[in-house]
Amino acid sequence: MNSAENNLVSAAKIDASCRVPLLALFGGAALWLVVGLLLAVLASLTFHAPEMFAHCPFATYGHLAPAANDLLVYGFAIPAGLGVLLWIFARLSQAELVLPLIPVVAANLWHLGVFIGLATILCGGSSGFTWLEFPRAAAMLLGVSFVLIAFSAVATFGQRKARELYPAHWFLLAALLWFPWIYSTANLFLVTTWPVRGVTQAIINWWFADNLIFVWLALVGVGVAFYFLPKIAGRPLHSRFYALFAFWTLILFGTWIGIPQGAPVPAWLPTTNAFASLLLVIPLIAIAVIVFKTVWGAPTVCKGGPFCYLRFGMTAFILSGLMLIASACPEHARTVEFTWFGQAQTQLQILGFFAIVIFGAIYEILPRLLDGGLPFPKFVRVQHWFFMLGTLLLVGSLAFAGVKQGRAAYDPAAAIMGLRIATMGWTFFLFGSLLFAVNIFVMTIRWKLALAKTVIAYIKSPLETSEVKP
Repeated sequence: MNSAENNLVSAAKIDASCRVPLLALFGGAALWLVVGLLLAVLASLTFHAPEMFAHCPFATYGHLAPAANDLLVYGFAIPAGLGVLLWIFARLSQAELVLPLIPVVAANLWHLGVFIGLATILCGGSSGFTWLEFPRAAAMLLGVSFVLIAFSAVATFGQRKARELYPAHWFLLAALLWFPWIYSTANLFLVTTWPVRGVTQAIINWWFADNLIFVWLALVGVGVAFYFLPKIAGRPLHSRFYALFAFWTLILFGTWIGIPQGAPVPAWLPTTNAFASLLLVIPLIAIAVIVFKTVWGAPTVCKGGPFCYLRFGMTAFILSGLMLIASACPEHARTVEFTWFGQAQTQLQILGFFAIVIFGAIYEILPRLLDGGLPFPKFVRVQHWFFMLGTLLLVGSLAFAGVKQGRAAYDPAAAIMGLRIATMGWTFFLFGSLLFAVNIFVMTIRWKLALAKTVIAYIKSPLETSEVKP
């Protein structure tokens, strides 16, 4: 058997070890994505059709919006990102996933925690802190689940055959350490029995929101893109030095932003935020150069497949970073602060960048994971167009509405047309997520049916009897 055949066998064993954990993570993520986007559509409708849910206390904006946002991040983004991370670690380590049962148990605990958190928010039990609305019971389940999955990932990383670290390793390992730190710290100071008081609550909440939505999603999304873009483009990642420089500057400057310019805090905090935001342009330029020089002139044709997902997602990341920098500038902040502009930047980071990059990675992984093509390959291209249109409509309308609202002295009527267009954007996202869920669930059902047939055939097969010679 030659070396190529050995590599194929090794890859097949690695994919088989990752199959059940990744299906548990991806399946739940797809379900929560659909539910979260449905709630987002309903929340958006409350602004220009308030009479639709006037008699339903569960369907007020204060219930629907935080529930939708938390499902997008905790229900979809984190478990889907962790699933891709596990597969990348196993592939780069050239080793089977270590302790695969642990991620399966952790995935189910994670989805249980998300369900508890969703029910609590809809019943009016939100903590009131942005991105920390889940109760303590749900937060503990999420924290324990993440640590269990991280333990399996780090153990797999420790079994790697080659000792060299790749740029994807840097970003993804940092993400494994980042989330437990920020999540436990924020919950300790804000959601415990004896939380901090006063303006410190708002400062910690802003710090956590920035580290979760911008830094953590960037670490995972950029790390995943740095792994798949060279693979699909058929050429090495441009400049390992640029990647290392982007990694350290992103961590260094990204953690100091998030404090609004008009916040009632000591003046040095918004000033530090503005200065760090300005310096954030350095890693953005480095990442843009890496992506551009890696994909430019590549022989791979973009036809709505994973390559298109990754390129569009990384472009959205650069635009999201530029919007974040613009919102931190004092002159611009006076116009867009307390408007829909911040929501536009947040959704561009979550749906325009992270979700699309993860979709591209999952569509690359699934055929290898289940030894077969996608049941509906045309859905991939259609979903790509749905998400591109959704990004343009949602982000563009909210950003325009925010600027118009700020210039009109925060008149809410100035944003009504933008909110109507944003509802269309949410709807396109919902349609795209349904196509994604159908592909995943049909592939999973087919695999389970094939597995059941194999087990039944094995049970029904006659036992081999050895002939006894006289």
